[in-house]
Amino acid sequence: MNGDPQGATVRKPYLSVVLPAYDEEERLGVSLPRILEYLSTRNWSFEILVVDDGSSDRTSDVARDRLNGIPHKILRNDPNRGKGYSVKRGVLEASGRYVLFSDTDLSTPIQEVEKLIQALETGADVAIGSRALKDSRIERHQPWCREILGKIFNRFLRMLVMRDLHDTQCGFKCFRQEVIQPVFSRQTLDGWAFDVEVLYVARKLGYHIAEVPVRWINSDVTKVNPLSDGMKMVWDAWRVRRIHADLSTPASLQGGRAKKKGSSND
Repeated sequence: MNGDPQGATVRKPYLSVVLPAYDEEERLGVSLPRILEYLSTRNWSFEILVVDDGSSDRTSDVARDRLNGIPHKILRNDPNRGKGYSVKRGVLEASGRYVLFSDTDLSTPIQEVEKLIQALETGADVAIGSRALKDSRIERHQPWCREILGKIFNRFLRMLVMRDLHDTQCGFKCFRQEVIQPVFSRQTLDGWAFDVEVLYVARKLGYHIAEVPVRWINSDVTKVNPLSDGMKMVWDAWRVRRIHADLSTPASLQGGRAKKKGSSND
């Protein structure tokens, strides 16, 4: 895969990695070294952005220590604002040619970003990791009850918003820099359903979304309540259609990349 040649003059990083984090001092202490170890093997320039969502622990301190000497930003919300707000803030501050946001637990291993970048380099504007495609690899499943509830809510989300995408909620998505401002400046949801809104806006603006099968390893530690949070996500997904009912492809986006229709599963 092509990247930035070492020694070349680089104005902006090839890849930005955005990590929303709330009380994640323990997991960041593990995930940041893994990310850095992987990126050190790639011929890419990069930056890492940690968005501390009003943590009460040493999340920011751990990030600062682990990223010493590495191009990075640590952004702190005060008070806690939610995952959607944190991702939006981090992504809008990112300057990379490609911008990835990833869950801090690395349930999708960082190495899988190569698949998303390949999709972007071959024509997609947005590439999303998916746990629900034929070639996806689930190496450790959620407890059966959580998995069933998750599938039920995901089906509702798809029915309400985007029927052709199989997994809107995998926390591993990558964007071309040109897509960031048009899409994320329109994001209104701060909570868990922000993924649905981002993808809905991207689709209505005419951007091409590729759904990419990835490896996924369930983390036993989660802040999502599958019942209460799931119901709120369905409600928010319904709101997304109303919030963006009048959204259409702006004239400034017509005629170029935004004319591409559909997703990789069309």
